Amino acid sequence: MAQGTGDVAPARVRGGNKPHAVVVALPLQGHIIPVVHLALRLAARGFAVTFVSTEAVHDQTARALGVDPAGYDVFAAARRRRRAPAGGEEEAPPPLGIRRVEFLGALLHALSAHVERLLRRVVVDPASTFLVADTFFVWPATLARRLGVAYVSFWTEPALVFNLYYHMDLLTQNGHFRCSEPRKDSITYIPGVASIEPSELMSYLQETDTTSVVHRIIFKAFDEARGADYVLCNTVEELEPSTVAALRGEKPFYAVGPIFPAGFARSAVATSMWAESDCSRWLADQPPASVLYISFGSYAHVTRRELHEIAGGVLASGARFLWVMRPDVVSSDDPDPLPEGFAAAAEGRGIVVPWCCQVEVLSHAAVGAFLTHCGWNSVLESVWAGVPMLCFPLLTDQITNRRLVAREWRAGVSIGERGAVRADEVAALIRGVMGGEEGVRIREQVRKLKGTLEAAVAPGGSSRRNFDEFVDELKRRCGGQQQH
Repeated sequence: MAQGTGDVAPARVRGGNKPHAVVVALPLQGHIIPVVHLALRLAARGFAVTFVSTEAVHDQTARALGVDPAGYDVFAAARRRRRAPAGGEEEAPPPLGIRRVEFLGALLHALSAHVERLLRRVVVDPASTFLVADTFFVWPATLARRLGVAYVSFWTEPALVFNLYYHMDLLTQNGHFRCSEPRKDSITYIPGVASIEPSELMSYLQETDTTSVVHRIIFKAFDEARGADYVLCNTVEELEPSTVAALRGEKPFYAVGPIFPAGFARSAVATSMWAESDCSRWLADQPPASVLYISFGSYAHVTRRELHEIAGGVLASGARFLWVMRPDVVSSDDPDPLPEGFAAAAEGRGIVVPWCCQVEVLSHAAVGAFLTHCGWNSVLESVWAGVPMLCFPLLTDQITNRRLVAREWRAGVSIGERGAVRADEVAALIRGVMGGEEGVRIREQVRKLKGTLEAAVAPGGSSRRNFDEFVDELKRRCGGQQQH
């Protein structure tokens, strides 16, 4: 499906040489949120924008709001704000399989043909058009060359993670990746990274079997990333200065984060693929900074044993809590994975909901800490809200994100590893972060980081300046006048 967020018509762009951004969203919750708000930013800067998503994501987002997917316009509210005409809908790619292997296989093999067919309809003037696509797609550079348009690779994770994937060849040459027994010594040869431990690499770079569908996607995606004309990254230069500087030596690399909905509030454009529970009334009844917010994100799973240990730690800590318990967080076959008796033991202290508006919860004065899987959106949101983190990464970049949070920024603590998390340790760490001296220190550090993020997006700040430079460059390349 293609929907215009700016001045876009179904098969032609009005306004002569007005630059046209075609923005393609990776159909995963954690990627949809920042790419939607990037599209809105581009539209606000005068680009015509065509937003491309899958029919499955569109329908699930509509159903989460309780509306009929047929005829539902995700960007209606944003258009009303700018009084821009509605874009048209194009032929949509078929819904992707819900099961993970089928889904990833579709991303690898099936989606590019549908996107190419759509782009050939919406790209009228290649010289005035640029493609913005998630770095994890396996076709953007190839397709952009074929169509004669510029390719902007959009990276939704920290620059450190991009840098490590970008240098998989160095990790392989030095025996830290793609070998039967990878080296365990510190990695000191990645440009812009003084030192990182093998245990801090993304989960896929720690695995010895690199023949999976995920690995094939990563290898092909970063082959394509090398062909990108520009990279936009949802990070802040001051958070990762040496890594951002090193990547700028590779290609035009712009740190433009954090990319949030306007006002760090519920977005005018629906981005949630699940119905959100309203937690505001319960939170309003809790004392300031007394609630532990718990969420493991939208994608990765925990084991029943890990969940029981964490649940035991939450109970033993005595903290009030708001726990987002995705129905399939353990597996689709285990819809009620909490320990028997948990609800009775926690009565009056906490609530469990299937999903919520995370920025609203983190912004609430009652929330004192966030027990998180360390997804990058969650990390940035927690810092912006000034909330310290207890880190339990599950998969992929989350492990490396924890390194940034707990080791480099000192904005949180680790509560254990996969398969090695214990209730008593979890309880002690929750008490320490929620009310101990450690919590005071971490909270002060998070407050400083929050200031860094706010300064970056303010006039004259690094992220604002980088986005201005990117906009000016694309307007020079694709036509139109510069705008500040």
